[in-house]
Amino acid sequence: MVLRIARMGLASLIAAAIGITPISVMAADPTPASAPTAAPAATPPNPAEKSAKKKAKKEKKTEKKSKKKSKKKSKAASASGNQ
Repeated sequence: MVLRIARMGLASLIAAAIGITPISVMAADPTPASAPTAAPAATPPNPAEKSAKKKAKKEKKTEKKSKKKSKKKSKAASASGNQ
């Protein structure tokens, strides 16, 4: 009987702690929840910058592909030379 009461007491303490948690979080928040902060307006990227970034990305990609292909060729050549 005592064990049941202890379990119920522990369960009620845990439930109360869970119930109070959102209130304590709201109290710790420095800004009021009802007043939303104004988000800074995002400036659209310059089309010239955007295209320049795309070109740079494409160049990197092609360079990477060419390195990979040359590496494969050198591996294949060295494998043929070892036989």
